[in-house]
Amino acid sequence: MSERKPIYTTQSDQDWADLLSPGRRQLLVNTGLAAATLVSTAFSADALAAEQVRLTPGATPPPAPPRPTPGKSPWGYETYKQPTPRPVSLRPGESTLPTTPRRYTDIKSYHAHVYFDEDTHEKAALIRKWTAERFNVELGDWNLEPRGPHVTPSFYFGFTNDLVPIIIPWLQLNSLGLTILLHPNTEDPRSDHLYYALWVNRSQPVNAYHWPKPEPGKEPEIEQIYPNTRPSVKLES
Repeated sequence: MSERKPIYTTQSDQDWADLLSPGRRQLLVNTGLAAATLVSTAFSADALAAEQVRLTPGATPPPAPPRPTPGKSPWGYETYKQPTPRPVSLRPGESTLPTTPRRYTDIKSYHAHVYFDEDTHEKAALIRKWTAERFNVELGDWNLEPRGPHVTPSFYFGFTNDLVPIIIPWLQLNSLGLTILLHPNTEDPRSDHLYYALWVNRSQPVNAYHWPKPEPGKEPEIEQIYPNTRPSVKLES
């Protein structure tokens, strides 16, 4: 028996077809999906699907992707050339630079506003209790909703200037992580809340920009402090 010659992959497609039996060729023709499967490694998923549709008689070709609707951007096509304008002042009514500094004696007292929410109200209650037990201050009511320029629930207490060097460091060490606004009381409540303020921990918005700036000679009376607590605990030192 003569030795069979090997079949090389370099033969033409016609040579391959001649090596297949007529029955095998007919099977491949009748089952287009099988033919597509034999060459699936050479097609992407999309190409294979298209080939299957082509070999299936009466198949509906897939719809073409929609084309973008012709139009024009309302912003134009050269927005990158626009200059960067200076924004309108966020401090309406702010005066020009003063010629001399203000006297520190213009401050007659201070307010401390302690802010909290539904997750931190117990911390606020503890600070309120500690404050009333240790200091002679004017303790205000609970504000469970935003009130005045304060955009979150809060409570406040007022204190006189002689307590500033004690209460401010005490609040810094006993804030329990809450945001606390400290502002002086002068004849300009708007500036007291916006420009003269001190913050313990992070700051937050104060909605006092709509307050009018006092006109010269028509300044409101400075808010007075009337202490209403009776300290019962000795201050830790």
